[in-house]
Parts: sequence; structure tokens; C-alpha cells
Amino acid sequence: MVEPFEEQPGILNVVSGYTGGHVANPTYEQVSSHTTGHTEAVEITFDADTISYPKLLDIYWQQTDPTDAMGQFQDRGDNYRPVIFVKDDAQREAAEASKTALAASGRFSDPIVTQIEAAKPFYPAEPEHQQFYAKNPRRYALEHAQRQAFIDKTWKDQ
Repeated sequence: MVEPFEEQPGILNVVSGYTGGHVANPTYEQVSSHTTGHTEAVEITFDADTISYPKLLDIYWQQTDPTDAMGQFQDRGDNYRPVIFVKDDAQREAAEASKTALAASGRFSDPIVTQIEAAKPFYPAEPEHQQFYAKNPRRYALEHAQRQAFIDKTWKDQ
């Protein structure tokens, strides 16, 4: 999820990490054990004068399978569930509106299961999990191919 956002003008920072759980400062191993309640997520800092929150939502929808409640592509489990964490009522309204519009678009035959939840404490992932795509280009290329095939099929008319 980092690369598609980092490529956009107005994105100041993208950090990989964990949020939504009940353990302070979780490690990757703890989150992967499915016992902390955390979801792997990215925290995005952006310049709203350059890129709008609705544009960020558009990018998000085009990177995920919003009909898969138990993971994303090769990443399986509740820690990979599709969720948008919002910081305030304005973000919630925009996220709900974009979710409703996506559901009404007919692009997906299955229901949109992406959750929209209030932001909770965010814990940056360990350094080796930051910039995964740049640090692990071979592995990322293999994983990216599966995601890209889905994106190309689902979003080809955009």
C-alpha cells in the first residue's frame, strides 16, 4: 500500500504499521499471531492543498479487493482485513460516501466489506517492514503481479 500513495504529488510521508488493536507497541510477530487485534495499515501524511482526501480514497479502492474480509491477495488473515481508519467526522463522511458510490457502481458482484472505523493509536512497523517494495524488489514483484492483475481487470476502464 505504500508505493501507490508515495507516487502521488502532495504525499508527505507514508509509514507502514499497525493499528486497531489492544496491545501497545506490538511487533510484527505479535500482529501476525492474530492475538493483538491489530490491522496492518499505512499512516499517510498529506498536503490537502495538493491532494484531496477523496483522491486518497480513490487510490485506496484501486489497491484492494474490498469484497475480501479476510485478507488482501496473498496476505491472508484478520490483520490484513480491508479497513479505512478515519480521524474525524469529515473523513468518515467522505469514506462512507466513497464506499456507497463504489457499491452502487456495479464494479463488484460481491458486497463491499471494507470497514470504516475511528482511528486508533498507530504504531510504526519495525524498520525492516518500512519501504518493503524498495527493500525486497524480487518478492515485491511477485506479490505485485497478483495485485496488478486484479487491478487491471477491475479498474481497466478508469
